[in-house]
Amino acid sequence: MRDEVLGLLADYVGLTDVALRRRTEPERGLYIAESEKVIRRALAAGDRPRSLMMAERWLTDLADVVAAAEGDGVPVFVGEYEVMEELTGFHLHRGALASMHRPALPTVHSVVADARRVLVLEDIVDHTNVGAAFRSGAALGIDAILVTPRCADPLYRRAIRVSMGTVFQVPWTRVEPWPGGIAQLQSAGFTVAALALAEDAVTLDQLAAVPPERLALVLGTEGDGLGRRTLAGADLAVRIPMAGGVDSLNVAAAAAVAMWALRT
Repeated sequence: MRDEVLGLLADYVGLTDVALRRRTEPERGLYIAESEKVIRRALAAGDRPRSLMMAERWLTDLADVVAAAEGDGVPVFVGEYEVMEELTGFHLHRGALASMHRPALPTVHSVVADARRVLVLEDIVDHTNVGAAFRSGAALGIDAILVTPRCADPLYRRAIRVSMGTVFQVPWTRVEPWPGGIAQLQSAGFTVAALALAEDAVTLDQLAAVPPERLALVLGTEGDGLGRRTLAGADLAVRIPMAGGVDSLNVAAAAAVAMWALRT
């Protein structure tokens, strides 16, 4: 029993170590949900908890969640803030964490089958930008999000938190191989538009004036933008008109602008 408890508590050790968590969480088949709102959204999405950890005051706010967990035999760890901070490596001001079983990813086909607007995130490594893109996608009616093999994990704790739990709301999966997946989208009837500062790029206004019935919008990594093969495989390039001598926006901001303009 002691070894089992220690194994469960190990889920929460070193939560600020991005390199460690990026490796160990998928290996263990888990992710960490932080805050009452995120935990509730994860549970509402059907994901199952391995354990819960919280300060005593959250036993009231999360009474129904705690009762359901205990009824299912899921451990609930209650501790002092100082102890939890030492364990996790950061100040747990939101008071509650849940170690969740990581769900199996669906196929690309199933995720995009009924979609009209799809966002593709290529190699975006900043978890904040990934989370912000998911939040904007949920708010602006995106139907599905695809992330490439080297894109940051949408189920990393910071990405989930920035998304306000909408990562559990928007259907998503990884698309592999990439950019080979472009052909899969095109065969499914999608026009693939690459957001890029290409010489032959149409403006976002032009694309929005006569929008494709099914559109997959691809955004690239924060530094280098989209890969050469991605640009070659896309049906067209599109750019957001800029003023003030600015040539581009943060990738999460660009995603929000484009999704708003192309909403159905």
